[in-house]
Amino acid sequence: MPALEAGVHAPEINLTFLDGGKFSLSEARKKGPVVAAFFKVSCPVCQYAFPYFERIFKAYGKLGKVTFIGVSQDDAPDTQAFNQQFGVTFPVLLDEDAKGYPVSNAYGLTNVPTVFMISPEGEIEFSSVSWSREEMDDLGNRLAKGNGISPLPIFHPGEKVAEFKPG
Repeated sequence: MPALEAGVHAPEINLTFLDGGKFSLSEARKKGPVVAAFFKVSCPVCQYAFPYFERIFKAYGKLGKVTFIGVSQDDAPDTQAFNQQFGVTFPVLLDEDAKGYPVSNAYGLTNVPTVFMISPEGEIEFSSVSWSREEMDDLGNRLAKGNGISPLPIFHPGEKVAEFKPG
């Protein structure tokens, strides 16, 4: 269970992208909802989940109505290696230990991966801790509805996908 659940106002996120650019949650929310996926590169469940998060991004993130961001709790070189190894192409922010994990702490994280969907009004609409196939289906359904389309398949027929993996 996440520290921040649906209906709670999301804390601001002001972090730097891997490429050095700046991200502001309040600015991103002006375009629509924001999906933020927090992770550590050494986390086996994050390694399992992030290729599926990438599929969700490819299905819905390029439609222009939602912003996807990863929030890494590691430094830039390790995060870049993770992105390359696990095929992550959506933008990733750095919430590093050297800076005391300011955003992870503001969101009350106790485990990763943790995913939040934040509304344009700034409320958390969805949260998920660890890996849950059911919750990822729910996220996909919410994103499809927000884009006015039918849900797109995230999991392939015959693919063995764990129902749950604790983070």
